[in-house]
Amino acid sequence: MSRSIKVRPTSLALIIGLSVFSGAGVQAADHPPASSIIEQGKYLSVAADCGACHNSPHDGAPMAGGYAIASPMGNIIASNITPSVTDGIGHYTEAQFARAVRQGINARGDHLYPAMPYTAYSKLTNSDIHALYQYFMHDVPAVNIAVPATKLPFPFSIRSSMAIWNMLFAGGQPFTPDSRQSAQLNRGNYLVNGLAHCDACHTPRNFLMGQKNDQALSGGQVGSWYAPNITSDKTAGIGSWTDDELVQYLKTGHVAGKAQAAGPMAEAIENSLQYLSDEDLRAIVLWLRQVPPSTATALTSRFTQGAASDSEAALRATEHPDAGWQIFSNSCANCHQANGEGSQFYPSLFHNSATGAAQPDNLVATILFGVRRHTGDQYVAMPAFGPAASFADRLTDQQIAAVANYVLKNYGNAALTVTADQVKTLREGGPTPAIAYLSHPAILTAGAVILVLILLLIVSALRRRGKHVRK
Repeated sequence: MSRSIKVRPTSLALIIGLSVFSGAGVQAADHPPASSIIEQGKYLSVAADCGACHNSPHDGAPMAGGYAIASPMGNIIASNITPSVTDGIGHYTEAQFARAVRQGINARGDHLYPAMPYTAYSKLTNSDIHALYQYFMHDVPAVNIAVPATKLPFPFSIRSSMAIWNMLFAGGQPFTPDSRQSAQLNRGNYLVNGLAHCDACHTPRNFLMGQKNDQALSGGQVGSWYAPNITSDKTAGIGSWTDDELVQYLKTGHVAGKAQAAGPMAEAIENSLQYLSDEDLRAIVLWLRQVPPSTATALTSRFTQGAASDSEAALRATEHPDAGWQIFSNSCANCHQANGEGSQFYPSLFHNSATGAAQPDNLVATILFGVRRHTGDQYVAMPAFGPAASFADRLTDQQIAAVANYVLKNYGNAALTVTADQVKTLREGGPTPAIAYLSHPAILTAGAVILVLILLLIVSALRRRGKHVRK
């Protein structure tokens, strides 16, 4: 039986790959657990955002897999993690389940790729692992459909190489509360750095895609998008937000005069964060409040940049109007208003985190890929003008650069300039991490030559040593 595969933009943590829980075996225990354990496990799976990657793109079947995530190393296929004994994880013991979630090693002993954020899930407590296991085995419907295997190019296809990566960047231990801190603060720590894995996107990464934890939550690239600084700094981070504004953003993805969620953050809010309890959301906020401030990403607040502008009206009488203005006037002004102040349903273009940021990535990505966010009874949609747009609406890289520059100059961070090459990079999935170049034929050839030379030197040295001994 065939199944369609949907390719989605790279999200969450950039992304070397996705876990593959597959195999065949014996169904889990026959005795159903208490309903309270099931409900706890379901809540935990939502907080961990499992469904965002593993729900089927074909029919929405929970945890049935099949999403194809476009990463710099190739498409990563989200696996079937229903309790199917033939195509899912129905044969997993609880110990095997825990090992996969926490250590990134499946029941066959294969290493998983860390886009399934086991480096964060390593902090899950034994009781939460137990509840998750019971939920997956007893409440998620089994789907007996196999999804295609992930096939990355050499050397990423060698899963055992992840053992080295894990030695460098994984190996965390289950969370232990700090007795010097309140229960609420401990809960916030557990959510931000473990279960909800906020740090996986908002912490910068090194050339091997390991987290730079000495710069925790100071901002990081997530494919075409940039996850901003969420430390307590009042200029570069979220220190100027009120607690209520932060909770509102996590629930709805919108705070007027500050930010609107799009891309991976919109997915996280739509699939996970909006369903968390107020107590958990406020615990997250409390933890973020005490994260050491980092000014690494901005010297001016992205929430105070820009102002209303009458440039759109003034340019109408110009014989040779700015190319960016023409696109703005035709495609943007009707919703965001000619002066950029927005309306009840469309955000202002000034005092906006996308237009006032220190980097233009989120503004460009929003134009390229649009916005889709469904929270409560509110559905937010902005059309895409990039790859997914209709032929009539699609804009070239140069056109997107032009309209982005018009918006930045008139409503946002006027110090920035966007080039067509920058747009092209973001259209293609964002900056290529250094580790991705390992699969380039020239790099592989050079590596092979170097290895052969090293082997020849070793053999030559051994031969000289042997001659010297014989003498």
